[in-house]
Amino acid sequence: MLTFSQFKPYKDLPLNIYLVGGAVRDKLLNRTVKDHDFLVVGATSEQMLTLGFIAVGKDFPVFLHPKTKAEFALARTERKQGKGYTGFTCYAAPDVTIEEDLLRRDLTVNAMAMSSDGKIIDPYGGQQDLREKALRHVSPAFSEDPLRVLRVARFAARYHSLGFSVANETNQLMNKIAASGELATLSAERLWQEMSQSLVDNNAEVFFQVLRNCQALQQLWPELDNLWGIPNPAKWHPEICSGIHTMMVLQQACLLTQNGSEGLAIRFAALCHDLGKGLTPASKYPSHQGHEKSGLALVEKACKQFKVPNKIEKLALLVCEYHLHCHKVFELKASTILKIFNALDIWRNPSQLTDFLLCCEADFRGRLGLEINPYPQAKYFTECAENALEVNAKEFIAQGIQGANIKEAMNNDRIKAIEQTKQKWAIVK
Repeated sequence: MLTFSQFKPYKDLPLNIYLVGGAVRDKLLNRTVKDHDFLVVGATSEQMLTLGFIAVGKDFPVFLHPKTKAEFALARTERKQGKGYTGFTCYAAPDVTIEEDLLRRDLTVNAMAMSSDGKIIDPYGGQQDLREKALRHVSPAFSEDPLRVLRVARFAARYHSLGFSVANETNQLMNKIAASGELATLSAERLWQEMSQSLVDNNAEVFFQVLRNCQALQQLWPELDNLWGIPNPAKWHPEICSGIHTMMVLQQACLLTQNGSEGLAIRFAALCHDLGKGLTPASKYPSHQGHEKSGLALVEKACKQFKVPNKIEKLALLVCEYHLHCHKVFELKASTILKIFNALDIWRNPSQLTDFLLCCEADFRGRLGLEINPYPQAKYFTECAENALEVNAKEFIAQGIQGANIKEAMNNDRIKAIEQTKQKWAIVK
């Protein structure tokens, strides 16, 4: 039974108020509701201002309650006038009905409302689609807004664990949008917003799989889409396909970083680590020698295209360049390991090593049949780092060493510390 206690602060307002959208959907799914969005039917902007509400909407009338700061929007209809997700004109007036407002929404499961007495208004079959686990568009007007392609992919990722999938007819409309070229009108900021929100979900790989199924990934991120069909050596990659491998790596990254917000950089780096394989000439398949270095330019291009934050870009570049080094760390010279530590800048940012190793572990486990294999490289790499970090400049300064000689002395002692770790592990092995 749905509760409607959230209406209590507004019971004395002379307004016809409904709870709408995601709040109703998640209440019906017994999920935690993060945001409560209210819709007002039959009112004007002047009336809202008179009641003390604060106007905040630029493109359509949205108001904040003066005390609770909850959002209240006037019922409205929209009409496509131009290109892109901003090319709409809005009509908000007292004669717009609740059904007309809900009709403009993207999916049936998001096109429901709840009145203050707990009644569900569901004119487009949202409750049935919740039962059928279907993400289905409300009307053909769905195809007018290219942003909805990404929103559907994001909902598919969020509710994948509950068994939800995109309805066939909705996937057809998403294909139509991708073919129209309107995805190119989406801003970099909005693309990153949708992508990053999906990357913090536990099934982030579904977001990219849905985009690929409707041909949108090829439009939005062709370098990632190109990985499907590119083979890897079966000896090391039983799943063969580089695209499938990348999705498996992302799955493992999600498992290794349960707190999605803290794992955002790790999950994005997992997506980018093998982009260089898309540049391998077909005559060289299934070998991809040098794909780590060649992939760096593609990572930089993607980060520029999506305006990825610098910290996240830095980890993605490091993982792209050095993930194979981590897999082969037992074979590396101490000086090479130190070179990687310098690139990771573990001296000033030791947490970056942890993130790097989680990415490499996800890559190692993101292979068919190897998902639960141990990854001792991470423990060994960490121990080498801990011992190298014990080397301190103070002892060299105390010896009277100055200038660049301090750095050289520290490097020599760090290499010795790593060598000692190598010897210890050789005995253990």
